[in-house]
Formats: sequence, C-alpha cells, structure tokens
Amino acid sequence: MTSVFGADGKNIPCTVIEAGPCVVTQLRTVEKDGYAAVQLAYDEIKEIHASEPLKGHFKKAGTTPKRKLVEFEADFEGELKLGDTITVSDIVKDDVKFVDVVGTSKGKGFQGVVHRYHFAGVGGATHGQHNRLRKPGSLGASSWPSRVFPGMRMGGHMGNERVKVFNLEIIKVIPENNLLVIKGSVPGAKGSYVALEF
Repeated sequence: MTSVFGADGKNIPCTVIEAGPCVVTQLRTVEKDGYAAVQLAYDEIKEIHASEPLKGHFKKAGTTPKRKLVEFEADFEGELKLGDTITVSDIVKDDVKFVDVVGTSKGKGFQGVVHRYHFAGVGGATHGQHNRLRKPGSLGASSWPSRVFPGMRMGGHMGNERVKVFNLEIIKVIPENNLLVIKGSVPGAKGSYVALEF
C-alpha cells in the first residue's frame, strides 16, 4: 500500500495495481461451451516454464506463455478476438469510478478462537485456573446431546481464502504503465494476483 494526497489536502491510503496488458487466449460461446466468457492471460513467463499443453494453448492465441489465466463470464462476441491485448485504458472508461476486487487473503495458519473469532478468552484467573486465558472455555451442552454441535466456532485454519471487496474508489489511472490507483486495501500479500470486476 501507499498513499496520495487528494485535492482537499487529505492523505488517502491506496493500493497500486498493475492491470494489464492482458491477452485474450480463449473465447467461450453458448453454442460450443454452454456459456459465454472470455479468458485473459497475464504476466509473461519463459517458455521453458510452461507445460506443452499450455504452450499449444498460447500458440493458438498467437502469444507467448503467461503465468495467470482468468475467465470472465460475459458475452464479448464480435468485440474481442483471439490474441487481442487489453490495457488499463480499455478497461477503465471515464464513467467508471468504482471497482470490485477479488483475491486470495493472506494465510495465517492455525489460529485460536481469540485471533480467529475475537473471543474474549476466559477472562480473569479465577475458578481455579491460571493458564487458560486465551482458551475457548466450555464448548458442549450437558448430558444431552453430549456432543459439540456442528459449526461451533473453534480454533483452526485461518486465511488463504477467496475474498471480494466491493466498491473501491478509483483514485487515478496511469495508462502508460497500465497502473490503477485504488482507495483502500485489497486482499492478498504484496505482488499477489487479483481480479478486477467493474
């Protein structure tokens, strides 16, 4: 993340996203595939790092191998063709002011209930305890049903899941470098991939 100063002099926290150039590598149609979509490829890699099937897939589109393939479900028939390059200028028009960002959140491993669900812990060291301040406390019911109900909030794996952040404001577009400056934070670590939905 970084920050920019707005017209009113306020410091705005923002994220810089490189949004292109993306290459159209496949067009799906309702007749052939049962749904309409466009597949975009991003982030060029050396040919030695691509598998043979992927090399053939990119060769058909007339481009070099890419690292990331993403499919967007919409009918672009007639507007796009294989091998077309899409830049940030093609994506962000003058009337677009907000964007939804989809990404994978940072993985945090196994976490207890205090970190994962904001439990308060057991509290003061009373009732004969001295070392369980961050434990969940009692979990089950009494003699019936004598078990813990499914869905009980407990410690476990946290993070590393698909997250969508809605209506982030576009602060600035830098077309010569395909950069998009967005107000606020987006899911994922530095350098991770995100998908933009307008």
